Amino acid sequence: MTSEDLRQIIKRGETSLVQFKEMFSASAKIADEMIAFANSRGGVIVFGVKDKTGEIVGLSFEQVQELSREVGNIANDQVRPTIYIQTEVIEIDTKMVLVVHVQEGKDKPYKNLAGNIWVKQGADKRRVTDNAEILSLFQQSGTYHPDEAGVNGSSYKDIDTLALDRFFENVYHKPISEFDIPQEQVLQSLHIMDEQGRLTTAGVLFFGRRPQQFFPVFVIKAVWFYGNSIAGTQYRDSRDIEGTIPEMYEQGLRWLQSCLRRTQNGQSFNSIGKLEIPETVLEELLQNALVHLDLLKTAAIRLLIFDDRVEIINPGSVVGGHTMEEVMHGNSFPRNPLMANFCAKTMPYRGLGSGIPRVLKEDSDVQFVDNKEGNQFTAIIKRPVLSGADNTTTDVVKDGGLNGGKVGGLQLTERQRAIIELIKENPFLTAKAISEKISEKASEKTSENFSVSDRTIETDIAELRRMGVLCRMKGRKKGYYEIIE
Repeated sequence: MTSEDLRQIIKRGETSLVQFKEMFSASAKIADEMIAFANSRGGVIVFGVKDKTGEIVGLSFEQVQELSREVGNIANDQVRPTIYIQTEVIEIDTKMVLVVHVQEGKDKPYKNLAGNIWVKQGADKRRVTDNAEILSLFQQSGTYHPDEAGVNGSSYKDIDTLALDRFFENVYHKPISEFDIPQEQVLQSLHIMDEQGRLTTAGVLFFGRRPQQFFPVFVIKAVWFYGNSIAGTQYRDSRDIEGTIPEMYEQGLRWLQSCLRRTQNGQSFNSIGKLEIPETVLEELLQNALVHLDLLKTAAIRLLIFDDRVEIINPGSVVGGHTMEEVMHGNSFPRNPLMANFCAKTMPYRGLGSGIPRVLKEDSDVQFVDNKEGNQFTAIIKRPVLSGADNTTTDVVKDGGLNGGKVGGLQLTERQRAIIELIKENPFLTAKAISEKISEKASEKTSENFSVSDRTIETDIAELRRMGVLCRMKGRKKGYYEIIE
């Protein structure tokens, strides 16, 4: 830091990142200031400046030496766990001041010898007593993971056995019933259940029959606006997307695909066309929002589409003291490691911190906003400006059919309606058989080879069951579907 840099800092006065001290005060008070910075975003304590006026009074050589020793001893002896500080002496107008740098800590919460936890509150500090806020500090340090916590009131009966069976078949190539140990022990070893027989938070969000029964705010709020202002009162579409994380991912991605433009770009008329924003970008950012949200914050994920941009907003800034630069270089700091593990086994999620770098490689116009104060992370994707012949869209099948339609007063996709028609003809059809038939019809419609995955059909069927359109009769293996009129 140069003398001119410090002069400008002093000129702006005390903030949540800057504290002035004319002289050394009680050791306990200095410790509390360091603790507040370490538990927040870090900052500097400047000795030799009056806190009321910002007047530079300076320090003698002896005072600088004594202060340097004292602040080092305080950081080591009166803060738990120990914090590591840096000091520097800067001369301004022949006056010496001591600058103590306190970094944002990675072992939060820090506390004094009395066990008090302090954080910055503007230019001042405040003591933390709320349990949720204390847990949030532990979460930022990586010593507490709310996705592993047991959910009160939940039990094995709340598991979607179809989703669980699919998970075990995909990962272990055999159903859970074929393991040599009791099912509850298997689920506990995977942290789907805890030792008290409750589902964990991650267990509910990935394998629960009705996750929103326990987490009503855990939804995706999707809004497609007219114009470019979030304050606009008119919108093209608005919906709440619910279900498990894999279901919300599938539905959220389909919604984005159905709202955005597809251009021909020299392709044949019968081709589906290229999505205006690369699908890899949408996939990675949507998964990032679902996996890394802050489970301690009661707020929904938001998908906002404007004429000039798409915003994907999730509650939860970058974890702890890590920077956006580290994230963009692929350094992985998962807030919810158990959810990240399940996501890697049930979705296209690759983990290892590769999502943001993969987005940047697509050469899309993407901006990331890490709002520490509001504990929110936003990805803003600019929509390309199209004109003339390039500004054309296609109405042919998207991902197997996404043109909306109503059945029995419910808004269903074309693919969901096709599933209902096929089940009317043969209620014993499997998801694999349905996917083959719909893929065949889609290929005929587009004059190209087209494939709809079994998983996509299973997700649609789960959604139809959730809406009360379909019901599974006589079990999973030998049962059939019944359409509820």
